[in-house]
Amino acid sequence: MSRFLVALTALAFVAACDDVIVTSAPTDTSAPTTVAAPTEVPDELRTRQQSARAFAEVVQRVEPVAERECRARTRNVNCDFKILVDDRAGVPANAFQTLDDDGRPIIVFTQSLIDDARNVDELAFVMGHEAAHHVRGHIARQRENAAAGAVIFGGLATAIGGDPQAAQRIGAQVGARTYSKDFELEADALGTILTARAGYDPVRGSQFFNRIPDPGDRFLGTHPPNAQRLEIVRRTAAAL
Repeated sequence: MSRFLVALTALAFVAACDDVIVTSAPTDTSAPTTVAAPTEVPDELRTRQQSARAFAEVVQRVEPVAERECRARTRNVNCDFKILVDDRAGVPANAFQTLDDDGRPIIVFTQSLIDDARNVDELAFVMGHEAAHHVRGHIARQRENAAAGAVIFGGLATAIGGDPQAAQRIGAQVGARTYSKDFELEADALGTILTARAGYDPVRGSQFFNRIPDPGDRFLGTHPPNAQRLEIVRRTAAAL
């Protein structure tokens, strides 16, 4: 394997080491990220029954707001959100947005995330954040970045006599992660707006960032530092 492909493989390995973390105006990533010391958030959802009722309430209030904002901010995009719960035992706390074969946006919460949430505001903020990924078109933009990375890396490998197919695979991985931190901050900002318009407190909801591992600012990491995300939420909420 050429030194070029060794380097590409190393980049892909770094990119693949990220933890999966539950993951408007232009994002200013140069803004200061110093935040106040986290305060303890009381657990208001102590039982599975309380969490289930809270989640049902959040779906009822956030989903129509997300669909309305989606239709107002996009063109020719399916805005009929479907909310699902992954209740398999042992699945870690997580939430994500995807699309079905017809392009319908799907938001999935794992049961463990619902159980871990301490109040309705946290559930609402996570749902608003995931809905914002769809409204901002992040899946399509990520695919475009992956395709561009595959073309660039494949061309470079061909030019130096390397394996273009292996380089394309690595380039797609690197390309898909190139702007992922910006996407998360964009979703935090728009998610803040959706959460507030549904009648919840996005600043209070974003406090769950204080209870998850901080990814820091790792090279090609998929998530920005928690402090930066909290600052984006606070600044966006203050402007509403």
